Amino acid sequence: QIPKDPAQRWLQELTALSQQLQQVHPNVLAKILKQRTIYQNEEIVVIDKPYGLPVHGGPGIKNCIADVLPILAKMLENMKADPLHLCHRLDKETTGVMVLARSKEAADKIRQLFKTRQVEKIYWAIVLGDPDPVEGVVEIPIVEKEVKSHQSHYKMTLAPNYRLRPEDGTVTRIRKNRNAEGAMTRYRRLAGASACSLLELQPITGVKHQIRVHLAYGLGCPILGDHKYSHWSKLAPQKLPELTLRRLKLEQSKARHLPLHLHAHRLCLPLGQPLDFVCKPPLFFQKTLRKLELDIPKD
Repeated sequence: QIPKDPAQRWLQELTALSQQLQQVHPNVLAKILKQRTIYQNEEIVVIDKPYGLPVHGGPGIKNCIADVLPILAKMLENMKADPLHLCHRLDKETTGVMVLARSKEAADKIRQLFKTRQVEKIYWAIVLGDPDPVEGVVEIPIVEKEVKSHQSHYKMTLAPNYRLRPEDGTVTRIRKNRNAEGAMTRYRRLAGASACSLLELQPITGVKHQIRVHLAYGLGCPILGDHKYSHWSKLAPQKLPELTLRRLKLEQSKARHLPLHLHAHRLCLPLGQPLDFVCKPPLFFQKTLRKLELDIPKD
């Protein structure tokens, strides 16, 4: 049943986004990834990762990228091809540029480039609010913590090395959290409208959920559709500003269907000569930009 009302139709598309790729046969999934291959040479294969597809398996996950790498390699090359190798990861809900290697040696080499911060990664995100200042660097360590609430769960959060003294507002250094990892994200606002902003992000480090945590807790601008990091103490759908709901033609009760608007837009890989890969944001992301009247910058 396809609803006549465009807002209802969009909602149905959004609801289906996460489930679609979990219900297809692994061969079909490999074929989808083959169609989304944007570059390949003798060392690497670069794909445009779709929404809602985890990189690794786990409880309740039927399909993931790791499982179909042998099938994808055969489809791209020939029946004798060795399975492709993962070089880095993207969250299940993140879309965009992802590099796979054809051999273990190539994978090791690329992982090393990521580790030594030689790979330039540019993400786009639609966030709630307006970062202040409009461009800058968030450099706050991140640690995983248990959230004690009626539904206990784990989340990444900030572990700053400084705090403000309540008496006089001066900044004092505090003892470093042993388990925290240093994390650094550059950001720049590209457009602002409808109580939202489109940001360009460059993670300098690669800590789990880094961009999401730095934006939500560091800048106070959670990513649109990030229901995990919009509140600290509870697992609840994101609360959206009135203007944003109006532009999206969405009721607050339906906000839980909004997908995470985080896209790996560009990746520059120094393999011999620098290779530069760009993926356009997925259709749902482009539609949201149009509805919110956020102007996509011309590359």
